[in-house]
Amino acid sequence: MNDSILILSLLVCIILLLTLLVYLVVSQKRTLHSIKQICNKLSQILEDNTDEKILMFTDNKILIELITQVNNLLNNRQRMNAEYRKSELASKRMLSNISHDIKTPLTVILGYLEIMILNSDSNNIFILKKVENKAKQVMKLINKFFNLAKIEAGDIDFTISSININELCRENIVDFYEILTEKEFQVNVSIPENKIFVYGNVDVLNRIFVNLLSNAIRYGQDGKYIGITLRIDESFAFIDVIDQGKGIEKSLACNVFDRLYTLEDSRNRQLGGNGLGLAIAKSLANKLGGDILLESIPHVKTVFTIKLRRMKY
Repeated sequence: MNDSILILSLLVCIILLLTLLVYLVVSQKRTLHSIKQICNKLSQILEDNTDEKILMFTDNKILIELITQVNNLLNNRQRMNAEYRKSELASKRMLSNISHDIKTPLTVILGYLEIMILNSDSNNIFILKKVENKAKQVMKLINKFFNLAKIEAGDIDFTISSININELCRENIVDFYEILTEKEFQVNVSIPENKIFVYGNVDVLNRIFVNLLSNAIRYGQDGKYIGITLRIDESFAFIDVIDQGKGIEKSLACNVFDRLYTLEDSRNRQLGGNGLGLAIAKSLANKLGGDILLESIPHVKTVFTIKLRRMKY
């Protein structure tokens, strides 16, 4: 009788232990699954740069504390982002105002120089002309600063409409035909016959094209080649501006769209790059809801790609 009771007690203990073990395993799996969900949601929030928070219903006190602390960090991140955006916008507007304030006296200086040149003898005209040319270079740089600052500060408004990008590509390459012929460039144009429409503004897109085509001619002249390719996917149109010049090293490619960044070589200094053209072009493309991308294999192929949102009918 006692043996039976002992065996029964042992069986009950074993069953209880097995039940506890199963509970712990299931509980651990649920906890791990919940943690994985939290990680996935956090990655999505950071990747999409949204102001979402992590929401999860659970009675696990440790998970509740974890979610609370993660949401506190997300709140701090949201506040810091808002403060940064506010500070950045204020800086851009200040730069726009400073650029405008510098333009006014420089315009007056150029006016006086013009009068002095007209009224000077031949001995002084040469020197005055050199001063005038330098002043004009400064004015050109200030204008670029002013335009970039206005774009980034959101002070430039332009109408977005439906643009036939096929035709705009053709018009821009034709505009450069004379200089390309003069410099003996091989030109390769690949534009589909089917009309492709994008969200854009003609003046803005022309400015982007002029910048990228000028850039390709200026820095790709060693390769004597320029190409224009128009391609699409379901949501975007892509215009590739291709040259076969010296190119850009991979370690430097991420910096070429930064303001005032120029490649540190003698070729760039001779050609007068000031590091603002690409920054302006990229800012304008961003305002259209698009982008400008870069891929370069030095001495083989350099491709600047304009990415624009397609219109669907």
